[in-house]
Amino acid sequence: MQTTKSSLAALTLGAIGVVYGDIGTSVLYAVKEVFGSGHVPFTPDNVYGILSLFFWTLTVIVSLKYVVLVLRADNHGEGGLIAMLALASQAVKDKPRLRSVLLIVGIFGTSLFYGDGVITPAISVLSAVEGLEVVSPHFKQYVIPITLVVLFCLFAVQKRGTGGIGRFFGPITLMWFTTIATLGVFQIVDHPEILWAVSPHHALGFMIENPGTTFIILGAVVLCVTGAEALYADLGHFGKRPIRLAWFGVAMPALTLNYFGQGALLLADAEAVKNPFFMMAPSWALMPLVVLATMATVIASQALITGAFSVTKQVIQLGYLPRLNIQHTSVRDTGQIYIPLVNWGLFVAIVLAVVMFRSSSNLAAAYGIAVTLDMLITTTLTFFVIRYGWGYPLALCIAATGTFFVVDLAFFASNLLKLLQGGWFPLMIGGALFTLMITWKQGRQLLNSKLKDESIDLKDFLEAVFVSPPTRVEGTAVFLTADPGSVPNALLHNLKHNKVLHAQNLFVTVRNHEVPWIGLDKRLEVEALGHDCWQVTIHYGFKNDPDVPRALEPLRNRGCGVDPMTTSYFLSRDTVIPRIGGGMAPWREKLFAQMHHNASGAADFLHLPSNAVVELGSKIEI
Repeated sequence: MQTTKSSLAALTLGAIGVVYGDIGTSVLYAVKEVFGSGHVPFTPDNVYGILSLFFWTLTVIVSLKYVVLVLRADNHGEGGLIAMLALASQAVKDKPRLRSVLLIVGIFGTSLFYGDGVITPAISVLSAVEGLEVVSPHFKQYVIPITLVVLFCLFAVQKRGTGGIGRFFGPITLMWFTTIATLGVFQIVDHPEILWAVSPHHALGFMIENPGTTFIILGAVVLCVTGAEALYADLGHFGKRPIRLAWFGVAMPALTLNYFGQGALLLADAEAVKNPFFMMAPSWALMPLVVLATMATVIASQALITGAFSVTKQVIQLGYLPRLNIQHTSVRDTGQIYIPLVNWGLFVAIVLAVVMFRSSSNLAAAYGIAVTLDMLITTTLTFFVIRYGWGYPLALCIAATGTFFVVDLAFFASNLLKLLQGGWFPLMIGGALFTLMITWKQGRQLLNSKLKDESIDLKDFLEAVFVSPPTRVEGTAVFLTADPGSVPNALLHNLKHNKVLHAQNLFVTVRNHEVPWIGLDKRLEVEALGHDCWQVTIHYGFKNDPDVPRALEPLRNRGCGVDPMTTSYFLSRDTVIPRIGGGMAPWREKLFAQMHHNASGAADFLHLPSNAVVELGSKIEI
C-alpha cells in the first residue's frame, strides 16, 4: 500500500509539472489583457464581474468538461485528440460517411494543435521576460533578445531528451504554484471582500449589464484556460487520478487565489493594470519572480513541444504524414522521442511570432481561435463517443455535451473578432498542416490504388514460378509490401536481375490501426504459401513503435527461423511522377510527389538493420 501511495504522489507531482505548467503561467497575462483591452470600464463592480467570469470559466471548462467528463473517454489508457478521434471513428464505423467526416474534423483539430504550439511558448516566455520592464523601464529593449535566447536554448536541448531535466519539472512548477498562491493571499488579506467574486451572480450581472462587452472580452477571458487540452493529452502518461488530484489539490486553488489577489490589487491601485501579476510582488522579490516565471514558462513550453513530437508520431502512424526521422532519447521510456524537423520547424515559427507581434499583448490577439476551435472539436467528438461508443441515451448525451458546446462556441465566436489582429497566424499554420496531411493521405490512397491495379496475385505467381523454379540460395528474404496478396515489385526486380530466390521468403505487410496499442498476442498474422514462403501481416497501434525484426522473432516457433545473420530485407523505393488529369489537383500531386521524395526511409522507420537492406526502385505515375 505504501508503494501505491508513493507512486501516486510521484505521478501527481509529475502531473503538476507537465500537465498544468501551461495553465499555471496564464496568470502572467490573462487579467492584464482583459482590462488592458480598453473595453471594460475600470470600476469595482467590473473587477468582481471579471474575476467571477475567470473562476467560472475555469470551473466549467477545466473542472467539469475536461477533468470530470473528457478524462473518462480514455482509449486503452490513452488520451488526446488522436485518441478521441480513434474512439469516435470506431464508435461510428458502421456509418462510413459520418466516420469520414469525423476523421477530417479530427485531423483538422490536430493541425490546429500546431498553431497553438507556436503561440503558447511565444506568449508564455515573452510575458515572463516582460516582468523585467516592471523591475526597470530600461530593460524594455532587452525583452525580445532575452526571449529569443531562452527559446533557442529550450529547442537546442531537445535532442538530449527530457529524462535528465524532467525530474525538476514537478518541484519547480509546484514552487511556482505555491508562489502565485502566496502572492494572491498577501493581496487578499488587505481586501478579503474580493472573495465574494466566487459567487456566480457577479459574472451573470456583468454579462446581463454588458452583453456586447462580454462577447468581446471572452476572447481575452479564454486566456485563463490555456493548456486545458494538455490535461486530456497527458492522460496516458499520468492516469486520471493523479491529474484530478493535481488540479483540485494544487492548480485550481493556486490559480483562484492568484486571480483574486490580482483583483484585490486592482481595487487598491488602478495603476497596477499595466502588469497586475508582477506588481503584486514587493520590489525585492521582482527579479527572483521574473526568473521563476521564466523557468515555469519554459517548462510549460517543454510540455507542448513534447506533445508536438508525440502527436506527429501518432499522425504518421495513422497515415496522414510521411515518415520522418524519429530519434529515441531514452533507452527505458520509448515515449521519449525527438523529431528534428518538428523541433526546428516549431522554433522558426515561434521566432517569427515573437518578432512579428513583439509583445505578449499583441500575441494575445493571435491566441484563442485555434484553441477554442480545438475545444469545440473535442466536445463534438465526445458526443459521438458517449452516444455511439458508450450507448448513453440521446437526451443525456445532448445535455452532457450541449452545454459545453454552447460555451465553447461563445468563446470561439468571440475570438473570431481577433481574426485580423493576429488570429489568422495560428489558423494559417493549422491550415497549411491540414493541407499537407490530407494531400498525403489522398496521395497514398491514389498510389496504393495504382499499385493494386498493376499488381499480380501472389499465390498464382508463386505457383507459376515453382513450375520451373529459379536457383535457391541460402538465407531468408523479407519482402515489404503495402498490399498483402500482391507480388512486391522488389521480388520481380530480384528475379529479373539476380535470377535467384532465397531458401525462405516472407511477404510482410505492416498495418497501423486506430487504437493506441496492439499487444504481442495480436501482433502477427501468418499464412503458409508453400515452398517455404509465408504471408505475414504485422499489426501496430498508433502508439506502438514499429520494429519489424523484433516482430518476426516469434516465427521461429512456427517453423520459420529468421536468423539476423542470414536475413535480407527487400524494399521497393517508388518514385512518384505527377500526371495531369490524375486524382488530385496538379499542385497537390506535385506536393505529394515532393513529400514522398523527402520522406525518411522505411528501413529506419521500421528499425531494419542497415547492413541487411536492399532497396529496388521503380517509377509510378499517379
